[in-house]
Formats: sequence, C-alpha cells, structure tokens
Amino acid sequence: MVTTDPRTRLLQLAGERGISLSRLSELIGRNSTYLQQFIRKGSPRKLEEGDRRTLARFFGVDEAELGAPEDISPAVPGKPPRGDWVDVPRLPLGASAGPGALALDELPVGAFRFSARWLREQGLDPAQLSAIRVEGDSMEATLRDGDEILVDRTLRPLRDGIHVVRVGEALMVKRLDLARPGTIALVSDNPAYRTIELPPEEVQVIGRVVWKGGRL
Repeated sequence: MVTTDPRTRLLQLAGERGISLSRLSELIGRNSTYLQQFIRKGSPRKLEEGDRRTLARFFGVDEAELGAPEDISPAVPGKPPRGDWVDVPRLPLGASAGPGALALDELPVGAFRFSARWLREQGLDPAQLSAIRVEGDSMEATLRDGDEILVDRTLRPLRDGIHVVRVGEALMVKRLDLARPGTIALVSDNPAYRTIELPPEEVQVIGRVVWKGGRL
C-alpha cells in the first residue's frame, strides 16, 4: 500500500531500493544527515521542489507521493512535465575520450530538459535517454573535454557512429568501425590516438550518441 505521508513514503522507497538516507541526501546535494532530519525531526517541514523532483525521478514515482501538490506532473524520466518538456537524467560520471574512465556511480544528479516534440521528431524514446559528460581529448574536434552528450540506449542493430561503450570497467566514447568481420574498432577522431581493435564479446555498447552540448 502506498502511504500519503511523504516522510513515511520516502523511508519506504529507500528501504525497497536498499539505499541509505545519507546516500540519498548526497544525491540531492545536501549534507549526509539532511533527509534523516527531515524524516525523524520534521526539519525541513517539506522537501524543496528541486530536491523532491530529483528524488521522484530516482525512484520513478509521482512527485505527489513526496509531498508535491496533486496538479504537478510526474517527475519520471521520459514523461513530459508541464509545457510538453521532458527531463532527461544526467548521470554523475564521465565517458572518457582518452584512455578510459571508471564508471562506478550511476545515480542521477540532475537533468537536461528537452522539447518532447523535438525528441519525437528525432525518433528518440525519452525513457531510453541519459546525459553524461565527455572526459579527455581523443574525440576532438567532434567532442571536447567537458561536453555533455545525450546517449540513446535503445536496442538497435549495431552500426557505425559515435557510441558510449564499456570495456572492462572503463566507460569510453568512441567512433565504432565495423568494417572487419569479428572485430569492433574503437576509433578516436583525434589522430594522436591509436585505434583499439577488440572482439565483439569484449565491448559492451551502452548507447549511441545523438546530441552534444558544451561551452563555446
């Protein structure tokens, strides 16, 4: 049964997911005791809108379950809030455009907002999208260190193009070359970096890069 009390509901959701209140506090950028005090001591009296939205997105529930007014649209990834916009979760990890970066933490730390209409026109399913940061210079000048990229995780037949891949525990963004049967070539756009050739079973394709954004 879903409770209507936001404090009890948050504690219930944390227990179901097996995540601590201190970890959830860090997720929303607060000190480690923030949500413990919210639940146990009633301070603050209610969650701030941004904190509530992040937690609702993480748990995949309606914001109303965490104390939002009933007329606020759900903050679930892939569902448009008011104004026909979609919040795509931003993950706190980087896809290395260099030698490789470890990806150990995949809890969302924010979101990028896209027009739902634009996503439909691009043939993209919002529920299959996430945003991450590029690290390193091996994909310059196409992608630069610090760029944010939109990754489409929809399962499709593999084809050439820029993808985020996992090799071992390293997360990388590379251009895939499938010209040689039985081999996946991970190509860097920066000619200073060599091409990496691996058998397909050693490369886990996370998704295709479909958009980028960054500072001028």
